[in-house]
Amino acid sequence: MSNTTFENQFAQDVKAGFSAHAKYLSSKYLYDDEGSRIFQEIMNLEEYYPTDCEYEILSQKQEEMLQFFCSGKNSFELLEFGAGDGLKTKLLLNHFVQRNIDFSYVPIDISEDAVRGLVDDLESQLPKLKVRGVVDDYFGALQAMEKRHDIRRIVLFLGGNIGNFDQAYAHQFLQELRKNLTPEDQVLIGFDLKKDPHVVIRAYNDAKGVTRRFNMNLLERMNRELGANFKVRDFMHYPVYDPASGAAKSYIMSKKKQEVFIEALDESFLFEAWEAIHTENSFKYTPYMINELAQECGFEVMYNFMDSRNYFSDSLWQVPAS
Repeated sequence: MSNTTFENQFAQDVKAGFSAHAKYLSSKYLYDDEGSRIFQEIMNLEEYYPTDCEYEILSQKQEEMLQFFCSGKNSFELLEFGAGDGLKTKLLLNHFVQRNIDFSYVPIDISEDAVRGLVDDLESQLPKLKVRGVVDDYFGALQAMEKRHDIRRIVLFLGGNIGNFDQAYAHQFLQELRKNLTPEDQVLIGFDLKKDPHVVIRAYNDAKGVTRRFNMNLLERMNRELGANFKVRDFMHYPVYDPASGAAKSYIMSKKKQEVFIEALDESFLFEAWEAIHTENSFKYTPYMINELAQECGFEVMYNFMDSRNYFSDSLWQVPAS
């Protein structure tokens, strides 16, 4: 997908989001090259527990996962949505290469720099690995996938990214994924679990302000790519968590009444004082909710891999045999 296509879609999505009664923007636009770089910083923060939790799971459960991946098959293709820098995935890749497993790896990310950097790293660090990078968003990658019956496909969707989708969108995404898979294909999905609300809110409002920079980069991105004239100092980062629904939400709030002009749209948008732009969801799950979601989307749960604190789960699903 060309950068021009992305920019045109970005502009149209900004127009739709800013014209809504409650302003919003899709969280996918947080992850341009700069946003992806800042997110790598977030993953190294003490407060951002999902990284450590999932790292623990993938470092300790590699062989158990491999037994599931290879069950009844001689080889497999590993596809990863939102691959980023592949820090955690490399734990699996290293183990599989050392075990001389016949497999290939397809990292998929919206950031061209992230994909290029990861592929270059892997070609240097694991020269025996078969790797092919794809620059696209989730649904674009899904639409480009062709069903394969000759080899098992295993889709990685790690980091709790499924939590960025509301319930309706999560169902839509997973049902679309199911349509593009064949019996005995598998999906390994990272789920952030419900826990002490204080632990959750600190993860989205860290002491160093890195998550604030990540969220506010969205305004900078609109300035860079769409010719907007946002004055970033006149907006603030505001995260909240609702333990009943499990929704952690991020907002950008206007600190005063102001008007912003966006050159790409040749249009101005009014922001009232303390009006919010909803930029991201991060829903937390329980094991029961995970099992229910899998069944509703046409999968069966093979195993829930948990960290030692029960903060996070990498849930392995399989398309039932026909």
